[in-house]
Amino acid sequence: MSSSSTTPPQASGGGHVSQPDHLGHVIFITAAAAMGGFLFGYDSSVINGAVVAIRDRFDVGPGTLAQVIAAALIGCALGAATAGRIADRIGRIRCMQIAAVLFTASAIGSALPFALWDLALWRVIGGFGIGMASVIGPAYIAEVSPPAYRGRLASFQQAAIVTGIAISQLVNWGILNLADGDQRGKIGGLEAWQWMLGVMVVPAVLYGLLSFAIPESPRFLVSAGRMEKAKTVLREVEGEGIDADARVREIDNAIHSEQKSSFKDLLGGRFGFLPIVWIGIGLSVFQQLVGINVIFYYSSSLWQSVGIDPSSSFLYSFETSVVNIVGTVIAMVFVDRIGRKPLALIGSVGMAISLALAAWAFSYKDTSGGDIALPHTQGLVALIAANFFVLFFALSWGVVVWVLLGEMFPGRIRAAALGVAAAAQWIANWVITVSFPTLSDWNLSGAYVIYAVFAVLSFPFILKWVPETKGKALEEMG
Repeated sequence: MSSSSTTPPQASGGGHVSQPDHLGHVIFITAAAAMGGFLFGYDSSVINGAVVAIRDRFDVGPGTLAQVIAAALIGCALGAATAGRIADRIGRIRCMQIAAVLFTASAIGSALPFALWDLALWRVIGGFGIGMASVIGPAYIAEVSPPAYRGRLASFQQAAIVTGIAISQLVNWGILNLADGDQRGKIGGLEAWQWMLGVMVVPAVLYGLLSFAIPESPRFLVSAGRMEKAKTVLREVEGEGIDADARVREIDNAIHSEQKSSFKDLLGGRFGFLPIVWIGIGLSVFQQLVGINVIFYYSSSLWQSVGIDPSSSFLYSFETSVVNIVGTVIAMVFVDRIGRKPLALIGSVGMAISLALAAWAFSYKDTSGGDIALPHTQGLVALIAANFFVLFFALSWGVVVWVLLGEMFPGRIRAAALGVAAAAQWIANWVITVSFPTLSDWNLSGAYVIYAVFAVLSFPFILKWVPETKGKALEEMG
């Protein structure tokens, strides 16, 4: 997408920070846009409850299973890379509606596959919707948010993602209980895991309906020459007291002074991309290489692999999702108060310690008696460490990366740079998702050592290269 044009804190012509007259309405607009994030989280995590059943139903090994689980991430990368162009041509709202259709089709197709390749194809289609939502959500929210609230409103995207993760785990647990604890147990003629994947049709349709209830981005309206409509939306989201004519001129001038961002505009640094683009890629990659999505894609099967029964493993997965929400709320409270970098640094330290403890605990995995188990102490440490890892991720990198990616790029390259960074995130996610089953079969503790090393390396990366964007207008990024 083209660059956002929220007002600077010193509002045009007003001499004071603009305040929306109806903050509740602005929050509704943001929450509706963030429904894409909810679906992003739901679709990404719902597969967690179906992993064991898919393996049994189609009789596949860990490598093939990982490819099916990760198939959605191929679509995610493609959706993220193309969403900006689509949104610049037909608008942010139309882009959301396309994503909603893809989510709906994926939910129905994934629930009724006739072969393994068919299931993988529907997951790619759903992934394309996730990729689009991962770009369009933060960009749209940044474009409609008053500056004084932008960090907190931008956090809605991550809050929606973690809520989607939690709800998917709760729904999975409920369906599993209806099927008497058997992922392949029949409910109404379908196996439990099929219901788990199919229920996503409900939030997908809701997302599509909500997209008709929110306004188009002022930035897109100005770029399309719809000036009066843009003024109406600006007054709606920034307050009746703003000088709407001045704001529209400011946006129009910004559009005409910028080049249309393209991949070519991102080149020019010593190592190909401009330094700021590499920083965005680095943020995206580190966010994934700490292994967070191992928890959300594989936690049920992970806990079962160390001797916990299926029903309890689903409850542990849901509990971890609740911790994720708590951490995200903490981040939403502090992201505009203490800044993006301090939160990220706190998270890096907490994640490194938690992952190291988990690696230690999993090194005691015992298979000598025929059953898989951890000693009581190590099992307790593993559970606590996993929850603290999720907490520290959620209160830092989970929110901060999305906020920074929406803010840190100069306007002339924001669309293309955000697309590249988001695509890099999905590629890193794919690498982690595909490699984990093989790594865990090889050495579960070793896998967590690798994730801990990346958490340690993220600390100097943030300290040395990442800019602080707290309190800056988007127009100041240069």
